[in-house]
Amino acid sequence: MDAVAFSSAPNNSSVPFSSGSPSSRAHRLSLRGPRRRRHPLPALRSHPSDPASTSHHDVVVVGAGIVGLSIARHLLLHTPLSVAVADAAVPCSGATGAGQGYVWMSHRTPGSDTWELAVRSKKLWEELAAEMDGLGGGGARDSLGWMKTGSLLVGRTSEELATLEEKTKVLSQAGINAECLSASSLRALEPALSVRDDGGAMFLPEDRQIDAFQAVSLIEKTNSSFSPKGRYMALYNDPAMSLIRSEVTGRVEGVQTSKNILFGRKAVVVASGAWTRSLLHSFLGPTSTLDIPVKPRKGHLLVLEKFDKLKLNHGIMELGYVDHQGDKSNSLPLSSKSNEDEHDASSISMTATLNTKGHLVLGSSREFKGFSREVDKSILKSIWDRAGEFFPALNNVRLDIDENKEIRIGHRPYMPDGKPVIGFVPDLSNVLIATGHEGSGLALSLGTAEMVTDMILGNPGRVDFTPFSIENRFSETYITYQHNLP
Repeated sequence: MDAVAFSSAPNNSSVPFSSGSPSSRAHRLSLRGPRRRRHPLPALRSHPSDPASTSHHDVVVVGAGIVGLSIARHLLLHTPLSVAVADAAVPCSGATGAGQGYVWMSHRTPGSDTWELAVRSKKLWEELAAEMDGLGGGGARDSLGWMKTGSLLVGRTSEELATLEEKTKVLSQAGINAECLSASSLRALEPALSVRDDGGAMFLPEDRQIDAFQAVSLIEKTNSSFSPKGRYMALYNDPAMSLIRSEVTGRVEGVQTSKNILFGRKAVVVASGAWTRSLLHSFLGPTSTLDIPVKPRKGHLLVLEKFDKLKLNHGIMELGYVDHQGDKSNSLPLSSKSNEDEHDASSISMTATLNTKGHLVLGSSREFKGFSREVDKSILKSIWDRAGEFFPALNNVRLDIDENKEIRIGHRPYMPDGKPVIGFVPDLSNVLIATGHEGSGLALSLGTAEMVTDMILGNPGRVDFTPFSIENRFSETYITYQHNLP
């Protein structure tokens, strides 16, 4: 999600990490053979006239969002491979920096295609938080913005409460600590929250919250610690322009950016979020029949700094958010003509959290507006009004959007079937895709990184790869999908 304005965001200056030659150990893993001539893929532009800096790595990752950086981190920590990351912008300028940071299970469905990935990712985040706590000081709270808030999924009617009761039963059977609360029990936990007497909530005490900026900062710090060893290089404000392949074998051997040529001996990973589809079209050219229908789903979040008019004890989300999220991961093969995709109608669902800085974060909206970064004040008013229905104290506060507010706007990488694309590109044996996490990029990033690493190494993996594969997932109807996308 592209952040339009962050009044209190960290300063993400674009300074590439220094990089030496890959380590000798990494060299031993490289694919050697006779010297070959290289050229860009047929659809791609030739090399720029100005000499480009050339470097050699084992893996090149295109995309420095939470998914791309986490992939680099996992490779660096768990293999001897060297990694380069390139991005057209800087970390947290996309979807990563414009979310609420939920590491939740409350809005997930046991048995769905994404369930095991979500379970594994949450466990990896918990292990990282425990590692940070073990170092002393401010622990995971300071380094990750880690908060043990638990989550409340709220229903305001008897019908919604019945749905929550069933969902609580299903999650409990899957081993999740879940409890369904009556309206009176809910008021005891969250006095500021208003529901009807026949409403209630599902409470997951072990759900967690994280701050994207702090998490990315920690991951960048970890990654950059490998730079002096020659194993890591990060290139920001340097967009990928083309793939480079061997003229002899056709194997992809690297990526050309606007300023650099990055050779990747073992793999190239494209983790560019909502931009992945257009980037792949540029990479593969007009003759390619592969069309991964990831598209930008715009969202607004409203952040009120140091807000003291409302006290929250948990992360809160209305049940309608789950419906608007549109997870269809157990559905039949996709149709490219979803009604929701054919218009730009927006949906508003209440989400509310207080972060470690005491800022109130309110959301959220979903709409298909291409890559528009324009702030829509009517959407912000709708978010505020919707929050007021759940928190009456807000109705006594005048909202001035232009004062002491942080507005986050970004583009979730939406997939029509509700699950990410993680796997090798057919006919390009060393090019992988990791995209389509929509609003769950941060929550699923560590599990995705582990999965991609296992794919690169040829390991079976802890989570089944099959549901996320490109193979046999996209029917010919996707070729006609293009006219519906920006």
